[in-house]
Amino acid sequence: MGFGKLWKRPETRFLILFLVILGVSFTVVAVQYVNDHFVVPYTTLVARTSGQILQLFGEDMTIDGCALRSPRFSVTIYNGCNGLITSLIFIAGVLAFPARWSAKVIGVVGGLAAIQIINLVRIISLFYIGIFFPRMFNSSHIFIWQSIVILFGVSLWIVWAQRFADPQKADQTPTRN
Repeated sequence: MGFGKLWKRPETRFLILFLVILGVSFTVVAVQYVNDHFVVPYTTLVARTSGQILQLFGEDMTIDGCALRSPRFSVTIYNGCNGLITSLIFIAGVLAFPARWSAKVIGVVGGLAAIQIINLVRIISLFYIGIFFPRMFNSSHIFIWQSIVILFGVSLWIVWAQRFADPQKADQTPTRN
């Protein structure tokens, strides 16, 4: 089977587009300029938002860049903990999937908001795990919450694809056999 025939198969187009979009987006965020001017400010915003929510919960909190400090516990939010990786995977899935652009916009905007909300819950819960169950912090951070956030992003994409994407209406070009 030649590449032309493979490309006509929607699952092949999706997989290739997904991998290309993902590869390009991961490469772009790895560029030092993008890291310094987008990723770090984005991570700082995530830290500031998390710290402000913790302050609303009554925590005596100092927010310093990407670091959240209190007399009870301190944590620094790094690039892998800002929800960006899950967001990029989700966006690549939405953009690669055959759907109307209006559905893709809804998917990207709604998905990014939902991923950031779950990531804020993650950061806040990890802060409290660090206070009350410090021995469980590393395993909660690395194994439990990373898995939850990634599974959430994948599940969110599945829900979006089932509810909002209509591949038959997205690709109106007739196929020849």
